[in-house]
Amino acid sequence: MQLPTVNPHKQHWTIHDVILLSLIAIFFGLIYQGWNYVYYLLAATPLKPYANDLTLGVWLMAGPVSALLLKKRNACLIGELLAAILEMFIFSSWGVATIISGIIQGLGSECGFALTGYHHFDNGELFLSTITATLITFGWDLFQNGYLYYPLHMLITLLLLRFISIGLFAGLMVAAIKKLLIKTKVVAA
Repeated sequence: MQLPTVNPHKQHWTIHDVILLSLIAIFFGLIYQGWNYVYYLLAATPLKPYANDLTLGVWLMAGPVSALLLKKRNACLIGELLAAILEMFIFSSWGVATIISGIIQGLGSECGFALTGYHHFDNGELFLSTITATLITFGWDLFQNGYLYYPLHMLITLLLLRFISIGLFAGLMVAAIKKLLIKTKVVAA
């Protein structure tokens, strides 16, 4: 059986693209909802100030997976947003703020692919995506979550933890997922 292939030069979306993006969003929306409990567990310990940054990487996985598999402009943003919407509808404790977070996280990840003009959709762009997602989401948290009130040493620690979390989950794990899906021929290279 021949798998449908993705043509990164075609900017229009096919029904295959929409179905794949929907499946990615459903899969990660469910993971995101479950991951909330890991956050709550950490937030109930003395690690509470670090809980958001330690767990954030998982909440940024849908976008990069969407971008790497679909190889389309805005797939990262749309994938992240759809996963956030699903997470909200299955009773996320953050309500509509989940959608705002999905937009910020999706934009942050999308910027890494946009910086190179969407040419490769490879691990280099994925690495840029982890950097831009770290910086943009951290900038958002400076204002949204009151990070501005933390001392400088705490901000540096939070930024490093965030980069490690995003690098591990939205970087290394996403690259591994893509590699496995290609190897098992679930998607074409």
